[in-house]
Amino acid sequence: MLSVRRLGKSFGATRAVDGVTLDIPAGSFVGIIGRSGAGKSTLLRMINRLVDPTEGTIAFGGTNITALHGRDLRAWRARCAMVFQQFNLVDRLDVMTNVLLGRANNGVAALLKLWSADDKAIALTALEMFDMGRLAAQRAGTLSGGQQQRVAICRALVQEPDLILADEPVASLDPRSTRLVMDALHRVNVEFGITVLANLHSIDLARQYCDRLIGLSAGRLVFDGSPAELTDSVVRDLYGLESDEITDGQAAGAWATRPTIGRIAAAH
Repeated sequence: MLSVRRLGKSFGATRAVDGVTLDIPAGSFVGIIGRSGAGKSTLLRMINRLVDPTEGTIAFGGTNITALHGRDLRAWRARCAMVFQQFNLVDRLDVMTNVLLGRANNGVAALLKLWSADDKAIALTALEMFDMGRLAAQRAGTLSGGQQQRVAICRALVQEPDLILADEPVASLDPRSTRLVMDALHRVNVEFGITVLANLHSIDLARQYCDRLIGLSAGRLVFDGSPAELTDSVVRDLYGLESDEITDGQAAGAWATRPTIGRIAAAH
């Protein structure tokens, strides 16, 4: 269970996140929605401790995450993997090495490429899961945006995390790549039971893929419910004049027939 209590972050006089309290059960797929500047990215970055809260607490499994430092903080970041909008891959390195960086316990091992046979097997298995194994030797910088994001998800997966925090993971992708990336996150959630928190600009995607939605406005929690509870009226209140831009009906049509991915045990 991830527990956030009265979490806040100020940048000077600006309140980016203001008194957010949440409980996220293990195995959830939670979409965080709201207009640009609502505090979505800041909230995720505080959970990962890339940004330190101004006030409030973050706890996971009885551990006070806000009090961690040094080695303990690095261990938390390994358990709480991030997937970024801009992929954060090393373009000059091949796909396999980028994924293996998720297995790196220290900088020296990564620098010298001291990967064990088990590490390599885990990385290749992750790539094969998302139809990326054939590209293992290709430079990451030559891939399409959707392919790079799937590599980033593989890198997060091989960390063997308890949570994956996805910060606008499909914001710069075309519709087909968006579907592939969201399917990949959904598969990670369903097959491995990994909790996923994803900042999403598209309401249609949030309704299609998430089992719970969190709405932020001016840094405050203003909605917490199921996709069915996110009515058009609530969307208009949350987004105002932007509501027409982020509810285009696309997912409810072409993507409504997305097949459910079975668990690995069932497949084999």
